[in-house]
Amino acid sequence: MLQCERQDIGKATWPLQSIKQSRAPACGKKTCQVRNSGAEHTVNKQVRHETARKLDYLEMPATGGTLDRLKAFYSTAFAWSFTDYGPTYSAFAEGLDGGFQADAAEAPSKPLPVLYSRDLEQTLDAVESAGGPIVKPIFPFPGGRRFHFVDPAGNEMAVWSE
Repeated sequence: MLQCERQDIGKATWPLQSIKQSRAPACGKKTCQVRNSGAEHTVNKQVRHETARKLDYLEMPATGGTLDRLKAFYSTAFAWSFTDYGPTYSAFAEGLDGGFQADAAEAPSKPLPVLYSRDLEQTLDAVESAGGPIVKPIFPFPGGRRFHFVDPAGNEMAVWSE
């Protein structure tokens, strides 16, 4: 496993996923994470996105119990840690980042895969052109903006951007 040299800024270490021996990572350092065509560094716990259209976040409902009980369960069972964003939302970063939504009016009925896009409007147009119905038009949320759509199998998904 290779690690980012910037350990003083971010505690995360990342496995090297794909790099050709003859090519240095995009940043020129041998210890940076390389994903497909771009490098990512953890800086102040913010990840700079270099590759769009990748699965980026998983939001799960937390309405069947209290948020505190859910956090206690995952903390105890899997040693997860959480960052609270108000009384009804708690985020986790355990492999794939994600969060639990405890507000029944906002919570998805099933886990919600969230993709990242550099250009939200262009991605919304692409989803509509491909036949995906938009179920929640672009709206702001703490951290950016996003929209929700339904895929041909009936799965609700979201796309977000800064």
